[in-house]
Amino acid sequence: MPCERKPMRYGHSEGHTEVCFDDSGKFIVTCGNDGDVRIWESLDDDDPKFITVGEKAFSLALRNGKLVTASSNNTVQIHTFPDGDPDGILTRFTTNATHVTFNSSGSRVAAGSSDFMVKVVDVSDSSQQKTLRGHEAPVLSVAFDPKDDFLASASCDGSVVVWNIEEQTQAISWPLLQKTNDVSNAKSLCRLSWQPGTGKFLAVPVEMKVHLYERGSWDHVSSLSDDLLTQPINVVAWSPCGRFLAAGSVGGSMTVWDINSKVCVERQKHEKGFTVCSLSWNPSGSQIAYTDTEGCLGMLDGFTSDFHISFHLFTSSSKDYDDLFDDDDDRLMDEGLSDTNSPVKKPVAADDDDDDDFLMPATGRVRNRGAILDDENSLDTGSLRLGQDKFGDDDDAGSTVEPTAAPLVPLRPVYEGPMPTPPQRAFQPGSTPAHLTHRFMMWNSVGIVRGYNDELDNAIDVEFHDSAVHHAMHLTNSLGHTMADLSQEAVLLACPSTDELASKLQCLHFSSWDTNKEWMVDLPQGEDVKALCLGQGWAAVATNTLMLRMFSIGGVQREIFSLPGPVVCMSGHGEQLLIVYHRATGFDGDQALGVQLLQFSRRRRQIINGEPLPLSHKSHLSWLGFTAEGTPCYVDSDGVVRMLNRTLGNTWTPVCNTRETCKSKSDHYWVVGVHENPQQLRCIPCKGSRFPPTLPRPAVAILPFKLPLCQTSTEKGQMEEQFWRSALFHNHYSFLSSSGYEINEDGQNQSQKEQQELLMKMFALSCKLEREFRCVELAELMTQNVVTLAIKYASRSRRMVLAQRLSEIALEKANQIQEEEREEEEPEYDQTEVSGGCYSSSRYNQEEEEQGGEEEEEEDGQEMETEEAAETKRQNTKNQSYSGFVQVLGSGKPSSSSGQPRVTNILDNMTSSKKSTPLSGSAGKQNKTPVLKPLAPRPKTKTQATLLQMTSNKTSNKKAQENTEPAADQKQPDAPPPASPAENTENKRPKTGFQLWLEENRKNIITDNPDLEETEIIKEAMGKFRTLSAEERLSWTERAKGQSGDAADVKKRKRAEGGEDVENKNENTEADENSAKKKKSLDPSSKLSAFAFNKN
Repeated sequence: MPCERKPMRYGHSEGHTEVCFDDSGKFIVTCGNDGDVRIWESLDDDDPKFITVGEKAFSLALRNGKLVTASSNNTVQIHTFPDGDPDGILTRFTTNATHVTFNSSGSRVAAGSSDFMVKVVDVSDSSQQKTLRGHEAPVLSVAFDPKDDFLASASCDGSVVVWNIEEQTQAISWPLLQKTNDVSNAKSLCRLSWQPGTGKFLAVPVEMKVHLYERGSWDHVSSLSDDLLTQPINVVAWSPCGRFLAAGSVGGSMTVWDINSKVCVERQKHEKGFTVCSLSWNPSGSQIAYTDTEGCLGMLDGFTSDFHISFHLFTSSSKDYDDLFDDDDDRLMDEGLSDTNSPVKKPVAADDDDDDDFLMPATGRVRNRGAILDDENSLDTGSLRLGQDKFGDDDDAGSTVEPTAAPLVPLRPVYEGPMPTPPQRAFQPGSTPAHLTHRFMMWNSVGIVRGYNDELDNAIDVEFHDSAVHHAMHLTNSLGHTMADLSQEAVLLACPSTDELASKLQCLHFSSWDTNKEWMVDLPQGEDVKALCLGQGWAAVATNTLMLRMFSIGGVQREIFSLPGPVVCMSGHGEQLLIVYHRATGFDGDQALGVQLLQFSRRRRQIINGEPLPLSHKSHLSWLGFTAEGTPCYVDSDGVVRMLNRTLGNTWTPVCNTRETCKSKSDHYWVVGVHENPQQLRCIPCKGSRFPPTLPRPAVAILPFKLPLCQTSTEKGQMEEQFWRSALFHNHYSFLSSSGYEINEDGQNQSQKEQQELLMKMFALSCKLEREFRCVELAELMTQNVVTLAIKYASRSRRMVLAQRLSEIALEKANQIQEEEREEEEPEYDQTEVSGGCYSSSRYNQEEEEQGGEEEEEEDGQEMETEEAAETKRQNTKNQSYSGFVQVLGSGKPSSSSGQPRVTNILDNMTSSKKSTPLSGSAGKQNKTPVLKPLAPRPKTKTQATLLQMTSNKTSNKKAQENTEPAADQKQPDAPPPASPAENTENKRPKTGFQLWLEENRKNIITDNPDLEETEIIKEAMGKFRTLSAEERLSWTERAKGQSGDAADVKKRKRAEGGEDVENKNENTEADENSAKKKKSLDPSSKLSAFAFNKN
């Protein structure tokens, strides 16, 4: 496609200039920085007509005798053409419009502006406007789909968006460009262009390539490139026939590609190397007019379409293909097709229409592939052109024949698989983009770090949410820091390297007790900080060399290790470090991220080792951090918040979707903190943006959590969601306890109580729906005492089969309690087991080996109660069962954001200590505040002094309750007498029913099995003890309690009447035991009634 480059001529004053042809191709129309529109009859016209439209004209479009211009007075004006008479103002913006364009019919105009908005206006009625909001920076360009369904726009926020015009929604968005804060600072104008006619492809200039996206599927089907292009492409324009695509670059290069072959067919260079900022094809397709940033106008003339036909005739007359191939030295003369876009040998098509399938470099010579292709079956990687046959016409598919006297060349395979996704860049969670002049460098639960970089000042402001931590600071940013993190101890800053200076890490350790509170470290040459974070007493820095460097908070260099991939971001909390990195290349818009979680306690370990990080489809990571309680969590660009579930193998559970609360698709929530107790997601609502501006100061909103369970609109679904959310959000108690922190047991108690209540409600609902199998499944999650209540409910509902099943579950849970009790007795008595499970018996039922029988005894002695009484009874029972090992925090009501003191990081208010001996809780209530108290010794009351001599795990709450029960018995004669306090003056645990039974039956077991060792005897005894009926086991438990009560009578009994009651009860229990042994053949219903509500 040979063409002639005409000499440039002066058109406008220096600055951005645009050009277009009129519909006939007779006139060239330009606008420029001088505010004039000039109408040229030809390039040689020395007296063009001009129209003054304002101080500056930024863009113009011409169609159907209407000339539309974007001028510096923030308006889009319309003039008649060629007369130039004003025809009114089409639309206004709050700042200047940057680009205007007509649709194919000339009925509508689209305009993009520096106020982030895109408007689509009807030319005949300017009141008919559609505003497209969603860009987060000034708009660079707009382009109409030829079918008028879609509008494409590019923005300084780095995105290229395709809008559905009628619905005013985003059909697709691609993050393709480098972010800037203004059009004047953009590396490229990114002028988009749709293929004329069908609009099958959208051309997007990205760096030195042009990406082609297919309409409808929006898949990236191919890229056009040229090895001679060394500067970003500024503007692209399709030929009127839709077969060729022209591009002008920042360096003055002009390139034309054949779309069917994706071969560069023309290359020209600006005579002075100035930036080409506008291109326009003559409607005839024979000329391209172009303008530069110096206000000059040029033209490429002489484009013809018979070039490929002549080349086809030349190649067809050749005797052999290989005669056409020169040496590989021609690679440079071919002027650089990249490997992925090199030409492909294809059979010659029979029709002339298919002649353009012959791919030819600009030199007119086809490259020699003989050195690469050893035989016909060799696979050339250059032949795997992405989506090659998507560009050909459907008619061309089967009409190929081999050329005359040419050997048959096999068709090369075409790659049609998924496209790789550009990897996400490293970022600091809680920061806004670095290209902004005023930005948040960090916003977390401790405070806010703001950065200012303008003509007046380059500084950093540090503000603390709690001024008691430290006063606000103003720092001069002479080093150009771009990253920051903030903790209760220090501010950590880092800057990238320059040609002269290395990348630096600076720490302001304001909590230090000495006078030198600042230290700085230079990283090795060629190593740049990509991410940083602070923990409790340490700092971590990840660099571009896949290295992670640890420092103490005082500046001592610590561990150093390599990362498996380029870091994306990091977060620290207490002794935990969370790292997210690229573990591989993602495809089809997905990011392939990996995550590591390390714990720097005394026993350093890696909790998560390189597991894939789950993200929503075609999304990227937007925030990473920890809850105030220390649970890792993150947010993706689709607004899904996920939290680590430690009790389910360190899996990630989605707990919230912020998009559900957004009113518009362009609205987002910018997360700044997560709290588990109370359950709060702290974030900043951003209207039409992904991040907030620094001024005015953004307001923090609080969103609730909601697990994405099915059918949450039903009562069953709501209770299930509440139950599992409560279970998930209270796992941190086990983690903190196992990490050596003393926890506020009130919240733990409240959550367990809440969960058991929800289980009982779901059980009652399932009973009403006659879902008895579901009832049994729910009972498996209950504690033993709540299962007992479920048995009573089932019996009252006349569901005897269900009650029988539940009684078996109750027995299993009782056996489990006995086993755990025995396991606790075998090792040292002063050790307590910390459970990580959600429903572990050691956590829920620490006292139920004592209380289980007591509850059953109470139920055996009572008649059937009314519904209200049963409810009251159930609440009392549960309160009783939980009071032994936790203390209630607050009222248990959902906490609101107002009035609730913010806990930035609960570890900051805690003291870690090794739990060597158990400490019973204080008898009084703790202060109602979410701050966790340190694990420190407290003065011992008389009650505690007695308890500390024992090895049981009971707290003083339980003790106080038991001591007051005898007095309550006199006021409630219908209630059964309670068991005596399980105290002993000796340092010996009271015997259980199993131990008592084993003492009496040991001889029989040894006689039957003389060879057994002691442990095997105990196992054999446990097996036999399990075979006993519920009544027999209950009687043994009562006998054991009676014995312990008799032993405690000497010192502890305050009322003789109480002692007589207990002795009578013991005698009654022995009598019941003897009678129970005789009644071996009980039918199920009688056995059930004896277990559930026996009437004495």
